[in-house]
Amino acid sequence: MKKILTTVLIAASAQLAWADALKDLDSFLQGTQTGRADFTQVVTAPAKDGQVARSKTSSGTFEFQRPGRFKFVYQKPFEQTIVADGRTLWLYDVDLNQVTQRPQAQALGSTPAALLAAAPDLKALRAEFTLETAPEQDGVQWVLARPKAKDGQLHSVRVGFASGQLAALDILDSFGQRSLIRFANVQNNPALPATAFQFKPPAGADVLKP
Repeated sequence: MKKILTTVLIAASAQLAWADALKDLDSFLQGTQTGRADFTQVVTAPAKDGQVARSKTSSGTFEFQRPGRFKFVYQKPFEQTIVADGRTLWLYDVDLNQVTQRPQAQALGSTPAALLAAAPDLKALRAEFTLETAPEQDGVQWVLARPKAKDGQLHSVRVGFASGQLAALDILDSFGQRSLIRFANVQNNPALPATAFQFKPPAGADVLKP
């Protein structure tokens, strides 16, 4: 009987912890209008022809402002900037001196960015994603989101929280590539300058509009 009771209590505690992840996501969406963090990203491509899967690590800074504005600045190993200014999504590759410009409404949709910077609450997020709790791992509680649209490149994304704070994004695309982004030094609702999400192509840069 004691073993059964212990098992029930453990299962109940797990269910409560998993439910808290959805609460953390809802609180984040409703209570965080701006954010800033450092990030480390590990991209792992699926193994091919029996070879060991290879990973690439990059790092930089991340900022966002609701609704629909965000910026990733990759600093290592290569400099790259991704900016969404509310109308246009810009991708600037410093080494190539090349800018890719896309309408933001077409480029985002059911993407990880929509989870952090676009949707105001869980109800709005559920219009684009199917949400469910996922098991806790290494002190991080996860929400699993699957896009309802089946024609995109995103298979699923897990949003992780630790002690109620945004901790990670775990992204799996339709080709089997995994991108794990871990956040550090997270600041909620910092004052960001009006120019934070403005982008102007550098002089001499090639501007592509796919």
